[in-house]
Parts: sequence; C-alpha cells; structure tokens
Amino acid sequence: MRKLELSYGRGRLALDLPDGLEVTVICKPAMPAIPDPQAAVRAALAEPVGVPPLRELARGKSSACILICDITRPVPNGLFLPTLIRELLEAGLAAERIKVLVATGLHRPNEGAELEELVGSRWVMETVEVENHFARNDEDHINLGVTAGLGVPVKLDRRLVEADLKIATGLVEPHFMAGYSGGRKVIAPGVAHRDTITTFHSARFMEHPNAANCVLDGNPLHEEQLEIVRMLGGALALNTVIDEDRRLSYVNFGDIVHSHLAAVEHVRAFAEVPVARRFRTVVTSAAGYPLDKTYYQTVKGMVAPIDILAAGGDLIIASACSEGIGSAEYRDAQRRLVANGPERFLEEIGKKRFADIDEWQTEMQLKPMRLGSIKLFSDGLSDDDRSLTGVETVASIESAVQESVARSGDRRIAVIPEGPYVVPVYRPAAV
Repeated sequence: MRKLELSYGRGRLALDLPDGLEVTVICKPAMPAIPDPQAAVRAALAEPVGVPPLRELARGKSSACILICDITRPVPNGLFLPTLIRELLEAGLAAERIKVLVATGLHRPNEGAELEELVGSRWVMETVEVENHFARNDEDHINLGVTAGLGVPVKLDRRLVEADLKIATGLVEPHFMAGYSGGRKVIAPGVAHRDTITTFHSARFMEHPNAANCVLDGNPLHEEQLEIVRMLGGALALNTVIDEDRRLSYVNFGDIVHSHLAAVEHVRAFAEVPVARRFRTVVTSAAGYPLDKTYYQTVKGMVAPIDILAAGGDLIIASACSEGIGSAEYRDAQRRLVANGPERFLEEIGKKRFADIDEWQTEMQLKPMRLGSIKLFSDGLSDDDRSLTGVETVASIESAVQESVARSGDRRIAVIPEGPYVVPVYRPAAV
C-alpha cells in the first residue's frame, strides 16, 4: 500500500493507494527556507529593488496605505506588517495616517477574529486602522479613466489613490488567470471597483489563451494591470514566497513592477514542474486552508493540472469546502451552468461587457470540464451545494482512483498533494 497525504482543510487527508499502481508524485523541488525571516524583511526594506530604502521614501510623507490580501491567501502578514509599519513611524508618519486596507476584490469582508487572524499582529490592530475594501460602494472609489489597451474602466479605492505612499503586499504564486499573483494584482482587482473587476472577469479576458497559470508575456490581464499601475502613478510592493510548510522562502521590497518580477523569477523555478507524460488519472487538492474554504476557490485546483491531464481522463480533487459553495452570485452562476449546460452558459456570458459577479469562476471550471471528467471529494458541502457543483462528487478518493484506472486500463496516475501551488507543465523530453 502506498501512503500519501493531500493538503486538506487545516490538516492533511490520508491517501492509501494499492500496490500495483505506478504513482508519480508531483511536488515542488525543495525550496530554501530563510533562517531568520525578520532579518530578511528588514534587509528587504533597507535594500529595495529600484527605489531608495523605505525609511528614506517615507520621510516628508503625510500618509500611507498598505494593501494586504484577504483571508483566501496564506500571506505571512504577521511577519512583515509590524516591521513595515515601524519603519513608517520612525520616518515620521503619524500612526493615525497609516491605513492597512484588505484587498478583498469582490470577496466578502474579513472581520472580527478572522481579521485578527489575517493581520497576524495584535500590535498592528491596536496601532493603525485596518479596514476592508468594498468593491460595490461607488463613493469609495476614484475614476482614473480607461486603459488605452483594452478600454478597462479604472476605478480604485480612494484610500489608496489619495495616500502619499502606496504599498501593496502579498504572496507571489501561480495564478490561473493572471499568470502569477501578487504585486499589481493586489491593486487591481484587489482594491478596484466592481466595474473594473467584472471587466477583467469577462469572457474576452477569461477565454484568452494567455490568461493562464504562469504566463505573463502576452497575458492581457497582466498587461492591463501594469497599465493601471502607471495610471495610478506607480506604487511600492513587498513580495513574499512561501514553501509548502508555509515558511518564508523569499522576500523583497521595491518598485511594484520590478520587485514583483524578481519574486516571480524566484518562485517560477519551483512552482512550474516539468512532467514527461500525460495521465488519464490525476489526483490533486485545492491546497488546503485557507484556499479550500469554498468550492468557488476549489476551481483553481481543477485548472492547475490540466496540461498533464490526458483527453478523456479523470481529474480527482479533494477540497474541504468548510464554508460551502461560495457567494450567492456564484451559486446563481453554478445553477445556470447545471441548468443550461456548458455550451449555452459560455455562449451567454460571451455577449457581456461586464461579467456577472463571480460567474467567471464558473467559466474557469469549464476549462478542465472540456478536457475530462472531474470527481470531487469534500465533507463540507450540503446536498444542495453538491447538486450545483456541476461535477461528480465521490465518497472516497481511493475508490475514485480505482474506478478511473479500471475504466482507462492505465495504472499510471499522478498525485499533486499541494494542489494549485504546483503547476505541472507537460514536456515530453522531461526526465
């Protein structure tokens, strides 16, 4: 019996595979863990990419807005926020003029104990204001015009636009639409108005072949995000990379564009894993907590391995879905998918300039559905939720694997324990 574990909820899900299967486990190469993370953060602020040290940049400034990602991403905010804010205070900024803004995009706000968990520092909570972004509040945004490239309406949270120092923070990892997360993405869609976000989420972006995991060159979303940064007048960024045990592997600070690209180059060598063959049975996860809190986020785990899924194969995914299926809008989009079928659903959304809120994730689910069959294991969904997934739900990963192997006649399977944090890339010459 081959014993493996998948990232699942706040722990691991045991996976016992019978002897006789040829199992390929796809993981990142071992990532370096920084022995003194606090020292690394201080060094990053003192020796930034493309700009003077933070303390020098902050002198004479009267306000700062620091963006942090919402609870769906395991960013080590508690590691760097106190150091970052102390640098600003020591440079002369008043605490009441420093704001931490949660870049929720169109996700729900993070409040109460969840907000404390997200920030990761009681001192930060007590020292500066920490607020959520609300994309649906028109009055909270400033209209900067439209992009010259694809005509995206650019409306950003005024708390960021009006701040003297604009600092985005986040985690740089593969993203199934923007290529890589972090940097410019924390600004748009992170603190953008719903019109900006739903334009990004329209079919003309989603169906573009370069709007994909690990692709930046020619990615229309990435290119428009860079233009939005220019329209904003630039910004700074603190970028982090973590290993599969959530330890800090890399951190830098500096100009938002160049520092983000440097972080991408670091993580790319680990996250993109060449694989020499395609498989008719692929087992993966939704990366565990906090990414697998909802079925909505689970779709990222379905999209990540499609390059190594053989046509007509089975993609088996484990996701805790502890908060159920997702938003009311996403529930409605899934209901339309189930009722109308994939082709009609795609035809209808293709006519829209602005996507309906959260229906883009349903559209992304169509990508693996076009290729093969999806099997979902989850103990967090109600019967009603299960009926709206649009995929087959299974009671056992092991049974689903055995049925898939029996159906295909191919005993070679791939297992991706960390889910979408690893992107397998099909390269026939890979060894």
